[in-house]
Amino acid sequence: MAAVIKALNAKIRSNPTVSYICSTHFWGPVSNFGIPVAAVMDTQKSPDLISGGMTGALVIYSATFMRYSLAVQPKNYLLFACHFVNECAQLTQGYRFLQYNNWGGKEALEAAKAQAAKVEDKAKAVVGK
Repeated sequence: MAAVIKALNAKIRSNPTVSYICSTHFWGPVSNFGIPVAAVMDTQKSPDLISGGMTGALVIYSATFMRYSLAVQPKNYLLFACHFVNECAQLTQGYRFLQYNNWGGKEALEAAKAQAAKVEDKAKAVVGK
């Protein structure tokens, strides 16, 4: 049985493409891509849901692993791409967090909601006549 497994492994490893697809250099980043996909999807949600601390931690995490992906041999460009996308998404979330909480975004959103309520009341009054 061991000889069969050894022969099968030798057959897989003889083809560079199949060997790469069967390695952790491929499946690690592929399974990790859930994080940046979720981060990109979160950019469409309300900024009051953003955790500043978690966003900061993910910025540091992605920057660290972008560096790591280029430091290992062979260089893992798929892992780099995964963390690059996550870094960009997290920096976007960080900007949205700061804009909402520190740079007047919360007040602007509340003013826009109040203005929308006034317009809605006027529309109801016009339709009700």
